[in-house]
Amino acid sequence: MTDHSDPPAESPAAPGLPELQRRLARFAAARNWQPYHTPKNLASALSVEAAELVEIFQWLTPEESARVMDDPGTAHRVTDEVADVLAYLLQLCEVLGIDPLAALAAKIERNEHRFPAP
Repeated sequence: MTDHSDPPAESPAAPGLPELQRRLARFAAARNWQPYHTPKNLASALSVEAAELVEIFQWLTPEESARVMDDPGTAHRVTDEVADVLAYLLQLCEVLGIDPLAALAAKIERNEHRFPAP
């Protein structure tokens, strides 16, 4: 069983969120996709990709879902869908001018006050 208590270490070569957002913007611009990257369309695409991620787990037992990354084929599908979800979320943040890390930090802060530990 995999211990999920600590997040995986970031690869030294992994780009940060701003660089990934720039790459996504360049990718879309090179294909003239900006007219389609409205907040509505990006939110819809994000929802579709999240549903595709859920579909992988749909009929698995809790035990099977905990081992989903043990199968290379399934692990590849999960990784791709996570990437798709993140890509659309980052593009949505870019279009709306939201700093995703600042938004997450603020939300965690609010939740810590809203749901204090016993």
